[in-house]
Amino acid sequence: MTNNQFVVSQAWLLKHLDDPQVVIVDCRFSLAAPQLGKQQYQTSHIKGSYYLDLNQDLSSPVGKHGGRHPLPDPNDLANKLSAIGVNFQKTLVVAYDDSRFAFAARLWWLLHYLGHEQVAVLNGGFAGWQQAGYPITDIIPQPQKATFVPQINTELVVDIEAVKSRKDLPQVVLVDSRESDRYRGEREPIDKIAGHIPGAVNYPWIEATDSSGQLISPQEQRLRWQKLEKAEEILVYCGSGVTACVNLLSLELAGIHIAKLYAGSWSDWISY
Repeated sequence: MTNNQFVVSQAWLLKHLDDPQVVIVDCRFSLAAPQLGKQQYQTSHIKGSYYLDLNQDLSSPVGKHGGRHPLPDPNDLANKLSAIGVNFQKTLVVAYDDSRFAFAARLWWLLHYLGHEQVAVLNGGFAGWQQAGYPITDIIPQPQKATFVPQINTELVVDIEAVKSRKDLPQVVLVDSRESDRYRGEREPIDKIAGHIPGAVNYPWIEATDSSGQLISPQEQRLRWQKLEKAEEILVYCGSGVTACVNLLSLELAGIHIAKLYAGSWSDWISY
C-alpha cells in the first residue's frame, strides 16, 4: 500500500513530523480496558501526536438507544480538534492506532462526516512505527489554537429507520462488519443479543488488513468488494459503529463511494 489521499506510510510521516500543516492523532484504545489506550499514549507515542479517546472524544454518552458508541456532538469534537491545531479543510490529520485501524478509522470517518477531507491513517500503526525505529516520546505536546467549523455531511450516515426502510431494496446492500462467528450468532462477547440484522451480508472488517496491520492493496480491496460493485447504496454496520469504519475505508480504497454508516449498528438495533 503506497501513499494516497487516505493512507500515509511511516516513511512519509517521518518526513512530516515537524510540518505545521500536519497534526498526528493517537487513537489507541481497548474495549476491554478503556483506560489502556491513554496510558499507552502517556508512556510512549509518536513524537508530536495528540490523544483522542474513543469513549471520551470520539463518541457521546450512551443512552437508551443509539448504540454503545453514539456519534460525538459535532461542536464538541470540533472544539477538541481546534485545540490540537486542526484548521478546517487546511490541516492534514494523520490518525493511528495499534488495532488494525479499528479506532483510527473511526476518526478518519468522523472527520469526513464533519466535512474535513484532509485526513489519512498511518499504515502499520504504532507497532510498525516502533519496528521501523522511528521517534517515540512521552512528552505531551502543548494545546494549539486553530479554527474548525464543521459542515456536517448527513449523506454519510443512516439511522435505524433508514436501515429498516432501505435494507431490502434491490440495489441496496446491508453489510455486517463483525467477525463471522458473531455475524452467525455463535459468539457474542459484548451485546445482550447475538445474531445479525435480517438481510445483512458479512464482510469482516479485519479482512481489510493483513496480519501485520498493513492495509491490503487497492487492487485487493477492489477484489474484496467485487460482488457489490453493482449496488447503488451500501449500508455498513458493526457492533457499535466503530470497526465498520474500517470497511468504509476499505470501500473508499476500492473506489466505491456509495457507502454509509449505520452509526448505532447492532447495539442500537437490538435496543428496540
